[in-house]
Amino acid sequence: MDAASASTYQACQNICSPYTSAISSERDDLNAKDDDMTFCMSNYAKEALKMMFMMRSHNMLTDVILEVKHELFPAHKVVLSAASPYFKAMFTGGLKESEMSRIKLQGVCPTAMGRIIYFMYTGHIRVTEVTVCQLLPAATMFQVPNVIDACCAFLERQLDPTNAIGIANFAEQHGCIELHRKANHFIERHFTQVCQEEEFLQLSAYQLIALIRRDELNVQGEREVYNAVLKWVKYDEENRYPKMEHILFSVRCQFLTPTFLREQMKNCDVLRKVPACREYLAKIFKDLTLHKRPIVKERNPNTTRMIFVAGGFYRQSLDILEAYNVDDKTWTSLPNLRIPRSGLGAAFLKGVFYAVGGRNNSLGTTYDSDWVDRYNALTEQWRPCAPMSVPRHRVGVAVMDELMYAVGGSAGSEYHNTVEYFDPEIDRWFLVQPMQAKRLGVGVVVVNRLLYAIGGFDGIERLASVECYHPENNEWNFVPSMSCGRSGAGVAAIHQYIYVVGGFDGSRQLSLVERYDTENQVWDQVAPIKIARSALSLTSLDGKLYAIGGFDGTNFLTIVEVYNPKTNLWEEGTPLSSGRSGHASAVIYQPSCVASFMDCFEKENSNRENNFDNFPANDNSTNNSPNESSNRTGEANGNSQGQFHSSSYNSAGCRNCKITNQSPENDVNNIEEDLKMHFKRRHKCCVLKFLKTYSQNEKFKKLSDHTLFASFTLNDLMLYLDKQVCPFLKRSKVKCFLKMFNEDHGKKPIKNLKYYDT
Repeated sequence: MDAASASTYQACQNICSPYTSAISSERDDLNAKDDDMTFCMSNYAKEALKMMFMMRSHNMLTDVILEVKHELFPAHKVVLSAASPYFKAMFTGGLKESEMSRIKLQGVCPTAMGRIIYFMYTGHIRVTEVTVCQLLPAATMFQVPNVIDACCAFLERQLDPTNAIGIANFAEQHGCIELHRKANHFIERHFTQVCQEEEFLQLSAYQLIALIRRDELNVQGEREVYNAVLKWVKYDEENRYPKMEHILFSVRCQFLTPTFLREQMKNCDVLRKVPACREYLAKIFKDLTLHKRPIVKERNPNTTRMIFVAGGFYRQSLDILEAYNVDDKTWTSLPNLRIPRSGLGAAFLKGVFYAVGGRNNSLGTTYDSDWVDRYNALTEQWRPCAPMSVPRHRVGVAVMDELMYAVGGSAGSEYHNTVEYFDPEIDRWFLVQPMQAKRLGVGVVVVNRLLYAIGGFDGIERLASVECYHPENNEWNFVPSMSCGRSGAGVAAIHQYIYVVGGFDGSRQLSLVERYDTENQVWDQVAPIKIARSALSLTSLDGKLYAIGGFDGTNFLTIVEVYNPKTNLWEEGTPLSSGRSGHASAVIYQPSCVASFMDCFEKENSNRENNFDNFPANDNSTNNSPNESSNRTGEANGNSQGQFHSSSYNSAGCRNCKITNQSPENDVNNIEEDLKMHFKRRHKCCVLKFLKTYSQNEKFKKLSDHTLFASFTLNDLMLYLDKQVCPFLKRSKVKCFLKMFNEDHGKKPIKNLKYYDT
């Protein structure tokens, strides 16, 4: 062999060695020498497939033709078999098709067949709204998991209240378990919207029952489920009203109010046609008015539950609002109260958090308040409600029959035995029968539609007595008393048991925990809390008690303790960000849907200016409180967290941080630290202004990941879209914004993204 031939032979050996070594790897391993080398050509398979695709395009070495309707698809059996177990079984399983060069396929459309074959050769698949309904059945038939996954991912991104039921059915039909689960999760989370759509009205009776039986339906009250069923029946009343009785058993009517049941039995045309339904509701009405414990359990909505903690006292009254996420055990700051207050009450009613009464005890001013404010977690806005009949400091607040009750409290040195309730539908307060004793620092709780007022201070002594309010009779009755008198205790209920935690007996803070069995009307004691305290808040969630903050006689506490009735043990929870007492807490369900995103946005912002630079520092500028401008944090203008504060941002920049409007090339080098600080303080207007100033800077574009802006509200997002503050954001990133808000708030996708097609 001459030198040239030897060189050529050696070159061929070098090229072939990686692949021949793969075939005989075991032998090579046994005979391996120290100077041997193994190579892996990462692009080899891709290039080989590319060549095979080219050969198929030119009908080179193809050995089978697939006939789908009237279209022909030449291909290589080996490629089809490698990509699809269906074709592998066809060509290697001894079937007659293995000997055929032309095979006619049934049950698949030509478009889907063409795209799947293209995927087998290239690894690329394009899924559209038009083709997904053809591709998924074909991919399932041919057992091509990558295409199935691509179709499922596409459909998951398309989930919307208008199509969620259809996607769930489609996924179930084709055995897409994960997509089916996610679609059902979406339906549960957005039930209020889904039940307004045509797909819901087209459900069969069996499908409707299966849906409304789910514990995880995210509804503010059982009335939403009842009304959805009624709407479904009326859609085809003549054919559907006979099924009403069977369907009604799946509605948890025990959690409807007696007033609503009475109205339905009197006025509902459908119920008149089905006497058995009226009899069923009449029995439930009777049980409710007799205050029997419901035999069905409450729903457990498939959404994040949070504990809101509002106000409190630390040297002076606070305007703090914080939320505790029980899933990840973290506290988050939310927009502050309109005025600082301590000794307030709180409740969650029909998707809204209420802060009731309290005292503004700040530097230079002290007054008790009759104010009531509501906080919409969807829009992150506070709004005033109708005031109570009298100011109430250290008031007890609870919800019964979709009404919010305010019990006792004080106005200056006057102690109250008066009680009133708030109807959110008409924004009015109504007085009811007063208690038999005056009670300041009273604990209130509702069990089986009975309102209990526990302990308190009447101006002379701490009370051990307990009164119970019957709404049907509009009267208060005494029930068995506690073992000792106390005020400022935490009170909450789990099932039929009322727990009273801590408090002040007139001389010391208590660690005593008593439990009242409302059915047997007896008190007993359970494990004491670890840190004796008063002026705490107590909340029940997921069968546990959360004792939050309070005063131990010396210190204002950050400590949170969690009680498990099953083990009779207290455990340490995630502490508050700062110590406080006299605060109020309530459990809320994180909003996941809104009937109309744009309607909500316009309603909450009807008084806002459209000019970006002229957003008001605080929406509540008409507040007449003498201490509204009190500055708790020392920041400019005492701005509420989460609110725009343009007054603190002038031509030189923000007075609260280092960011300025000048020398963008210099400032951008240190922007990351400042942005983090802005977001921590929720100086959103500063961030927006900065984006407007620096959005074209090349260095800053690297920081434009959408996760940086995760805390922005709907208002901020609309500001992005309307003002085009961020022209550097790609369409994909804007879609990430929208997807994030779609998931969090359930609004319909905003489709007008033409400004971001860059």
